[in-house]
Amino acid sequence: MIVRVPASSANLGPGFDALGMALTRYLEVSFEAEESGELPGAAPGPPAADHQPAVRAFTLLGGRGPIWVRSSIPMGRGLGFSGSARVAGLVAALVQREGSTFHPLDAADELLHVATALEGHADNIAPSIYGGVVATAGGRAVRVPLPFDPCVVVWVPSTTTSTDQSRAVLGNPVPFTDAVFNVGRTALLVAALAAGDVPALRIATEDRLHQDQRLERAPASRAALEAALDSGAWCGWLSGSGPTIAALCSPDRCDALVAALPAAGRAATLRIDHGGAVIER
Repeated sequence: MIVRVPASSANLGPGFDALGMALTRYLEVSFEAEESGELPGAAPGPPAADHQPAVRAFTLLGGRGPIWVRSSIPMGRGLGFSGSARVAGLVAALVQREGSTFHPLDAADELLHVATALEGHADNIAPSIYGGVVATAGGRAVRVPLPFDPCVVVWVPSTTTSTDQSRAVLGNPVPFTDAVFNVGRTALLVAALAAGDVPALRIATEDRLHQDQRLERAPASRAALEAALDSGAWCGWLSGSGPTIAALCSPDRCDALVAALPAAGRAATLRIDHGGAVIER
């Protein structure tokens, strides 16, 4: 049995801890199904260590036996590695508990609750479960309907960012005008995505709560974000706590946008994953 979970980009600019987008990079957990008691074929190398977030999540819900983890999601770069790993471990444990006919959406509420408690925030968790673009708050998650399928260009530098340390530099309290600014931008962003209003996306992804503070510590990421916007991206944002930046554009502009980004990082062309967590038998 293999659980495949997409990467994610959180916040999308103003939607701090409330919006996330699933992306076409994946983390996989393979494990022994209870009814078979064995892995098909050869085991894929040594099992994951106990401290790995997928293993901790797996054992938390009563998962038994070793698991194997394979990932194309870079760690510490703002693409939701830990969230994807936790969702994958939880899903694997639920498959063992419920049987091979289990589907992740059968227990979406439980997955969202437990994984969010482990992660500390739901903006990465929700899209890794549901796929697409997801709004989440108060223990609920709702997919935003998308009438288009844009290219998502990510620029990934070699540096890493600690989410906890990144959060520690954010201002507190937040000025009332900044709070109003972000509420308006977040509402506009959800509406623009649902309506396919491309011209509104640039304004809708503006932020005053976290990006400037984080980009002050990551000038290369700021330069990459500015380069993406100057080169015709519909919009762009710091992915999660960074240092990766993400930008949307039409599919026919992907290569030009990649070419315009700084050579100090690796640019990749992705799409929005619409499937969320899936199980392969």
